[in-house]
Amino acid sequence: MAREKVVLAYSGGLDTSVILKWLDLKGYDVVAFVADVGQEGDWKAVEEKAMKSGAKEFYVADLKEEFVRDFVFTAVKFNALYEGRYYLGTSLARPIIAKGIIETAKKTGAKYFAHGATGKGNDQVRFELTAAALAPELKAIVPWRIPEFYNVIKGRKEAMEFAAEHGIPVKATVSKPWSSDDNVMHISFEAGILEDPAATPPADMFEYTVSPKNAPDKGTVIELEFDKGVAVKLNGKALSPYEMLKGTNRLGAENGIGRVDMVESRYVGMKSRGVYETPGATILMAAHRDLEGLTLDGSVINLKETLMPRFAGLVYNGYWYSGEMDCLRALLEESQRYVTGKVKLELYKGNITCMGRESDYSLYDMMVVSMDDDHGAYDQSDATGFIRLHSLPLKANAKREKK
Repeated sequence: MAREKVVLAYSGGLDTSVILKWLDLKGYDVVAFVADVGQEGDWKAVEEKAMKSGAKEFYVADLKEEFVRDFVFTAVKFNALYEGRYYLGTSLARPIIAKGIIETAKKTGAKYFAHGATGKGNDQVRFELTAAALAPELKAIVPWRIPEFYNVIKGRKEAMEFAAEHGIPVKATVSKPWSSDDNVMHISFEAGILEDPAATPPADMFEYTVSPKNAPDKGTVIELEFDKGVAVKLNGKALSPYEMLKGTNRLGAENGIGRVDMVESRYVGMKSRGVYETPGATILMAAHRDLEGLTLDGSVINLKETLMPRFAGLVYNGYWYSGEMDCLRALLEESQRYVTGKVKLELYKGNITCMGRESDYSLYDMMVVSMDDDHGAYDQSDATGFIRLHSLPLKANAKREKK
């Protein structure tokens, strides 16, 4: 009987290495697919590991520029934070990775795809909702939801034992049992000792940023230039989206910027603890938000801030490819027409301070706002009628309360 093909979202880490071998032992021809979204990796070594673990084919797709341009920068333009703190680094990567899986399945003739997301996490939803939107004919094989798999591989300890039994080298160890996932936007940490929300992350866990306490004692001043909401120049130098994020990552990491430790609400209904390092996007979003204050009408700012949690929720929950997201992104692009200009920032020990901003599309009129107005740009007596009209409903309510 011919073996069916399955495209596996492969990283070379513990979970996907174990799953690759398990799928091979179950009789599938595994196509290992790696999406290069800027994570650290020796793809030749990853390919060798995949083939030794039983893969029949191996593909790596360079998605770095597309990831930053179409996903990360869209989130920056929306100033998107999930539950007010999470910059969505993992959430934004999943739909482009899933799209790459689907394209590889079509190329290789695979009818199945597989991933290493657990039945308790958000990533399973993100992968499978993307597949439902883009290739509903593809069938998912999810070992962490198959009793035959998870009754044997009950956790990281058993996974490491399985890997050792089959000669698969893995990064995770018993002494450092947390799970990490990285891309050019961020690195995330969860599981192991981090499952106790009261436990302090060990100092040697962080990989991107220095501790703010160990950052330079002198601030670093930078200038970012935006064109229609997109950062295009760093300190006067034009950069591609990927290189822009790499550049701001370096500056943020050196100055201890972008660390977040939070308990968040997973889409599947539970609370989870995640620790994140997102240096560059933190800088870009701070600068972008400041420039919007200069160039956007107050009602548009209010509209964006009202809709932002909706956008962040769609990203977090896996609905990047949805009608609602299409509508929000269309509105977003319209809102960015005049978000063009320069922002000067100082980076200092985990802090970002705006030192100034300018734009040819500024809505700020010094003649109107100045307290030394000698030109009649604003007649202060007009405020009397303005306040009188806006106080009418308040007076009506006060009169009623006295009855």
